Amino acid sequence: MGSVPILKQAMTDATQIQCLATTHDVCGEGCIWHPQSDSVFWTDINRGLLHRYSSANGSVETWSFGEPVTSVVLTSHEHLLVLVLGSRIVAWDTRACTVVEELYRLPEWPCVRCNDARVDPAGVLWFGTMQNNVRDDGTTADVTERRGALFSLAAGSQVKKWYDGFRISNTLAWSPDGGTMYFGDTLENTLYRGLFDPVNSRLGSREIFFTGFDRGLPDGSVVDSEGCLWNCRYGGSCIVCVAPDGSIARKVETPVKNPTTCAFGRHNLSTLFFTAAAAVDEQPPDLTGSLFSLQMPVRGMPATPLRL
Repeated sequence: MGSVPILKQAMTDATQIQCLATTHDVCGEGCIWHPQSDSVFWTDINRGLLHRYSSANGSVETWSFGEPVTSVVLTSHEHLLVLVLGSRIVAWDTRACTVVEELYRLPEWPCVRCNDARVDPAGVLWFGTMQNNVRDDGTTADVTERRGALFSLAAGSQVKKWYDGFRISNTLAWSPDGGTMYFGDTLENTLYRGLFDPVNSRLGSREIFFTGFDRGLPDGSVVDSEGCLWNCRYGGSCIVCVAPDGSIARKVETPVKNPTTCAFGRHNLSTLFFTAAAAVDEQPPDLTGSLFSLQMPVRGMPATPLRL
């Protein structure tokens, strides 16, 4: 695809976006809609926190893990989530609020940490890694090395590396038919796509899908039921909707500088939730690192649970 996309349709501005929880996250990330509890789970990577926002009453609960928490994944068990931490991937019981099983431990920790994670159409977990940029005091360091890679983790803790050499491995999403996988490198300002076998969880060779967009850098993404990729643009104050042909179909202006990742939710999957990271020059400052929602003209797809 070309590096200069075409804007087909501007969509909306920040006035239509609702702030749901002002948690002041350093780096809010990993949001997922949990239909069984009618809630959103998300994380603060730098503070090692897991949050849950209840759609029923607007309450927020928070748990601390003592290390980065980067992503949240649904599982085939109603009361179990999979949490991707900096050093490992674990199963977490939502009733007892405790880790019940370790699924994988990253050998390169603490020099390298886990990052974004999602589940493919066959129920297999995919996750990216990167040079660990979270200092012991929770502040953020620069990423200076290409230590990132893309992995899959099947049942029985069978780990396979598919690509490496990323600076920040980010965005994991699949087309509605499961035949295309999207993934990216944030600091290269590039999203890739590859042919995908949704039965055997195999990724083919990659090609550039979307690159060179001048509004920030690509962070987390989600695909809607029409096959468009909604990509949060870190530093760009927007979420861009990219059509399957690589052109820009729509764009959402956000009230925060650093939107980080997004997920469709609520009963009809027509609400887009998104998280944000703090920005020093954020205006207004009380919205920095919050959880937001927006009603959409399209529907998302149910998140595939991890088979345990």
